[in-house]
Amino acid sequence: MKKLLFSNSTHTLQASISILVMRLVFGLFMAVGHGWGKLVNFGDRADGFMDFMGLGSTVSLGLAVFAEVFCATLVALGLFTRAALIPLMVTMCVAAFIAHGADPLFASGRSKEPALMFLAAYVAIFVAGPGKFSLDSLIRK
Repeated sequence: MKKLLFSNSTHTLQASISILVMRLVFGLFMAVGHGWGKLVNFGDRADGFMDFMGLGSTVSLGLAVFAEVFCATLVALGLFTRAALIPLMVTMCVAAFIAHGADPLFASGRSKEPALMFLAAYVAIFVAGPGKFSLDSLIRK
């Protein structure tokens, strides 16, 4: 398990650059485009947020903010990358299959498409690892 979560197997330069781009794009887009609004409007959104697993809407919003802001920022930095991806993948599964479960896959309004695209990217980064251009790689040296 330790090897899977913290391994930074040898990547080619092109693969490491590709992983860096994916980490930056999907980490920062999530943090800025989805999580930041939830964080700064936490008080206004807490009562109306989806109550996941009966934890209460405030706790559910807090968990979403944790994943979408803090974990997404860690992914962008490449710090504790695989561990940070786990809450993001869970959050995107909840968004796609529960929060947007009844929404169409493709639509101009509400759909599950964005959550599934983020999920696919996070799974790919999880499998590939953080790459050479990450704080994880610097720490390992």
